[in-house]
Amino acid sequence: MADTPYAPSRIRALPSWLLGRAAARGHRLVAEALAAEGMRMMHHAVLCAVAELGPVSQAELGRTVGIDPKDMVAIVNDLQKDGLVTRTPDAKDRRKNAIEISAEGKRRLRRTERLGDAANAELTAALSDEERAQLVALLTRIVTPGE
Repeated sequence: MADTPYAPSRIRALPSWLLGRAAARGHRLVAEALAAEGMRMMHHAVLCAVAELGPVSQAELGRTVGIDPKDMVAIVNDLQKDGLVTRTPDAKDRRKNAIEISAEGKRRLRRTERLGDAANAELTAALSDEERAQLVALLTRIVTPGE
């Protein structure tokens, strides 16, 4: 942990500290990988959600991903400006916008998913395939207790 700030041994043994350090490293690796494609992490998350949920109203997209409506407007504007999503009036409620991934958005998403996968592989490179699967299962239980 050469680039990790000093922490007393008692702190370094805490799961919360280790998870925080691992999350910070993972965030850095993924952010750097996505930047190679000109994509920020929140934009990537929204593009993934649109691909999975779309067409989806902008308001529902924000609630689902947990992004403030003002921030969601800016992210969707950026994605639309880059030709990655389309925003059209919702056929069911013309007061709402329906967001859908474009063909270029699908192509970019495939590339950014590969970059994210490579960054996550680097993050977990010290683990075997079995350990990686076990880590994901354990972290899932921590993130969603009781489910």
